[in-house]
Amino acid sequence: MPTRKVKPITPGTRHRIAPDFSDVTTDKPEKSLIVKLHRTGGRNHRGKMTVRHIGGGHKKRYRIIDFKRDKFDIPATVKTIEYDPNRTARIALVAYADGEKRYIVAPDKLRVGDRIVSGKKVAPDTGNAMQLENIPLGTVVHNIEYHPGKGGQLVRSAGAGAQLVAKTEKYVTLKMPSGEIRMIQGRCMATIGVVSNPDHFNVTMAKAGRNRWKGIRPTVRGTVMNPVDHPMGGGEGRSSGGHPRSPWGQIAKGFKTRKKRKLSSKFIVRRRNQKQ
Repeated sequence: MPTRKVKPITPGTRHRIAPDFSDVTTDKPEKSLIVKLHRTGGRNHRGKMTVRHIGGGHKKRYRIIDFKRDKFDIPATVKTIEYDPNRTARIALVAYADGEKRYIVAPDKLRVGDRIVSGKKVAPDTGNAMQLENIPLGTVVHNIEYHPGKGGQLVRSAGAGAQLVAKTEKYVTLKMPSGEIRMIQGRCMATIGVVSNPDHFNVTMAKAGRNRWKGIRPTVRGTVMNPVDHPMGGGEGRSSGGHPRSPWGQIAKGFKTRKKRKLSSKFIVRRRNQKQ
């Protein structure tokens, strides 16, 4: 998806770099695959705010995405490439040979009219889904399952892709977009190709109101608060605020917060922040 520089005719468009949506083929979603989206405003079932900086936003409907790709050996034809307000990637409406329609996370360079298929032993072409143990080494994949049959949970954002670098009898080794190298079971499914909308990182908001449309409320720095509101607040004049930490006192730099879960950590070959 290419981007365009907006003509600076207002303060809100002065530094605006916007997507041109040239890859989107329709603006009307499939009615049978959309549901209402409940907004929390960052509050739990008791009305207490548990997540800050959430509220407002434009009304939107959730598109039901097929992350499992479990219709094996049934070919499907791409009908439309659509914008999804709930994610950075584009989605594709595919119609299977038996008449069923589903949304999938669209790979880059997938076009209307292309044919895709899922299965244990299919061609490793863009958009096809197959088990990791059957994918050739060096292939870039996305929408990767973390547990067999649960559906894709990894590498789903715009422009992301993981490379398959090694195989063993039970596991395959993937280099993730973050640089982390980890092992995943070979029976897990993945989709061939890079996620669509690779130019998403070039888009700029240009004004605060655009973030409000997305449901993001303003963030206030802790150093400008009072001591009663934040550990870094207070002081005469402008001060550094002390050691960076959260409003509840958790250190922000250098303090390890990752839970030592054996099921996750033992499969990491190299962490993303480890020096080579």
